[in-house]
Amino acid sequence: MEKLITSPNKALITEAQIRARIRELGNQISIDYADQELVLVCVLRGATLFFADLAREISLPLRFEFLQISSYNNSTHPSKDIEFIHTGSDYIKHRNVLIVEDIIDTGHTLNFLLEHLKPLNPKSLKICTLLNKPSRRQVSVHIDYAGFEVPNVFLVGYGLDYAQMYRNLPYIAVIEPFTNSE
Repeated sequence: MEKLITSPNKALITEAQIRARIRELGNQISIDYADQELVLVCVLRGATLFFADLAREISLPLRFEFLQISSYNNSTHPSKDIEFIHTGSDYIKHRNVLIVEDIIDTGHTLNFLLEHLKPLNPKSLKICTLLNKPSRRQVSVHIDYAGFEVPNVFLVGYGLDYAQMYRNLPYIAVIEPFTNSE
């Protein structure tokens, strides 16, 4: 059984840093899609806070779609067995689509998602992630907008969780799990 030996109380990325970077991303996305409609696809649940804050920083007409994918299953290690829990709608045909993710590490989840969305024929399909962890990449993926590059540690806060906990932290923190041999 995994127990936590430290609580996530020290910010790796502060609330102020997150807000400033989201403002920059929103501005860049607004410029890149000027005078166009954009569909933001939120990957639930981790990206929810980032998605909401980013949407408020984009000065364009937006449509929202939501997808739920499971890849961690209450563990600190992602599984290669990825599944859709909720697939959202197919209202992306011939539209500019921006997938909004919380973190991209191995790339398996994003690759899975792209394979399922491309056949729906979006006009364009791009990726925006708050956190990029390239040191864990196993599948090559192109990220169009990235908030922060992070080290190979387990992160919680600002939507990211450990066993569905810590999502409500207003910052990103490191959490250190260990296996209890009792």
